[in-house]
Amino acid sequence: MKTVQSDNRIFSAVVMGVSAGGLHALISILSKLPEEYSLPLIIVQHRGKDHKDLLEDVLQTKCRLKIKQADEKEKIEAGYVYTAPSNYHLLIEQDKTFSLTSDIYVKHSRPSIDLLFTTAAEVYKELLVGIILTGASSDGAEGILEIKRSGGFTLAQDPQTAEYAYMPQASINTGAIDLIGTLEEITSYLISIHERRQRNNFDH
Repeated sequence: MKTVQSDNRIFSAVVMGVSAGGLHALISILSKLPEEYSLPLIIVQHRGKDHKDLLEDVLQTKCRLKIKQADEKEKIEAGYVYTAPSNYHLLIEQDKTFSLTSDIYVKHSRPSIDLLFTTAAEVYKELLVGIILTGASSDGAEGILEIKRSGGFTLAQDPQTAEYAYMPQASINTGAIDLIGTLEEITSYLISIHERRQRNNFDH
């Protein structure tokens, strides 16, 4: 397994894809991040479309960061965890705002991890971090490839530690994952890139 360490670049955004088993994984990571986290975290969690779930409410009770569903045309800001609304694809525009669409399902999913990752890679390029966690589909693998092709840094949860190994393994199989780790190691990485931004006094 590849475990390349990232360089000292100052990243601008983090995108994260997760499906089955995702709530535990998200709580494990997000609950340990500081309130003043200096990058936006943008998440697609596969979720049902026919009922109101409580993903954001549950996360907010466990996290110091501000948790919210992304809104159409909303400007992306540090210190927020943005989630894709149920039954909408979440895209990132060149002006670093969100766009929501109800286009066709991608790999049986809406929202699609691949679409978020691909559009984020086009905007943030080498300053993007992409993370794939537990899940039972291959959604995200093509998006991880696009992040890597654009020069970004990619991580996957170690399948042996994931509640559902299929999704991180599918991304690892692309050969485009830079770092494979446990939830704790991924959390430590996210804290390290936040601290790097702070040391370098980056505000944007």
